[in-house]
Amino acid sequence: MKFSLGLLLLLVCGATLVVADQDYDGYRIYEVTPSNAEQASILHQLSFEGFDFIGQSRLLGQPSRVIVSPGQLEKFLKLLKDHEMTHSLFNSNLGASISEEFVQMQMQRLLNPITGKGRLSTERYYSHEEIINYIDDLAQRYPKRVYVKTVGWSYEKRVLKTITITNGGGKAGKKLIFMDGGFHAREWISPAAVLYVIDQLVENFQENAYLLEDYDWVILPLVNADGYEHTQTGTLARMWRKTRQPYKYLGQTCYGADPNRNFEFHWNEEGASSNPCSDTYAGPNAFSEPEAVVVRDLMHSLSDRGIMYLTIHSYGNYLLYPWGWTSDLPDNWEDLDAVASTGAEAIKNATGTVYTYGSSTNVLYIAAGASDDYGYYAGFNVSITMELPGAGSIGFNPPVTRIDEFVTETWIGIRAMAEKLIEMY
Repeated sequence: MKFSLGLLLLLVCGATLVVADQDYDGYRIYEVTPSNAEQASILHQLSFEGFDFIGQSRLLGQPSRVIVSPGQLEKFLKLLKDHEMTHSLFNSNLGASISEEFVQMQMQRLLNPITGKGRLSTERYYSHEEIINYIDDLAQRYPKRVYVKTVGWSYEKRVLKTITITNGGGKAGKKLIFMDGGFHAREWISPAAVLYVIDQLVENFQENAYLLEDYDWVILPLVNADGYEHTQTGTLARMWRKTRQPYKYLGQTCYGADPNRNFEFHWNEEGASSNPCSDTYAGPNAFSEPEAVVVRDLMHSLSDRGIMYLTIHSYGNYLLYPWGWTSDLPDNWEDLDAVASTGAEAIKNATGTVYTYGSSTNVLYIAAGASDDYGYYAGFNVSITMELPGAGSIGFNPPVTRIDEFVTETWIGIRAMAEKLIEMY
């Protein structure tokens, strides 16, 4: 049954419910498809001129999605007309869509409360506190196979923890897969997918024990805890991408840096911004963000056993490997391609969803200072960014009714890539 926003409000009127303000009221999302290199270049340049791209591709014939404010609309439409760029209106009122999503989210939390014990369902998105409580509970219930460790703190002092999953055999020196999620705050489906991987490796151990015979998995389910929590506080915050550390700029305070541009490997080169108010701000210096420092330190501490680093993002149906700072390819790019293509093929065979795979710069766009490049540089044989499909009225908001579909499909690809690693290494 499809509920209207008004009916949803009536259904929960007896409970405490904060409906977010219409901060994005009148904002639109356009889908633009470049047909030649000049159009693609013009579109990419807009990302450095205050336009927020929520889905972007450098491949001709593939659409990009961009948020356009009322103040930007006239300039934007003129640009499209002048350059004869194919476009369509994807969302006519972003604010209304976000408000409805917030009502649905709070309804799901009322209808599906958790106690901090037992398995998590795939019926809603979870808070940082709920995620931490869940992995702590797993360590208590499966003490021979699961270990939880505090690895650092966010800028706003939220705890960051990893969960290490083993088969309980006590074998020393096993190879290792390091996985994380939630780099970008608005990508809620990312931590949801990572939680499902944890569930399958721990709660569904008998079926997946073979993945743990020669490999341990170390998983950081939520990197950008501050930003993630911020996105759940109101409509303007829902589209937040960065961390939350404040920076002064031209007499104003701009918050956060893009943690996936904050790594000290070709830091602040092409694809990153030096403007603190930009969504791709690289930070005042490399590793200025404590969240990026945590990932860096984990990479170095694990690299002697680490075979694959896997980071989960959304959205765009991509399996990407280094390099992100240049169109050149790593020496073992064929190994990277073999793992990525295996994941893409498994998903296509199971569900029909098509993933594009290849090096980040050649398939998507150049983005220097990213974690996947750094992971490969730090010594992981295979380093992959998995961009999950988009859905919902925004793209970053797969409805709760589709979480299960998305996370189970993601697991199919991740499991296939892990199987390929076992075969190759």
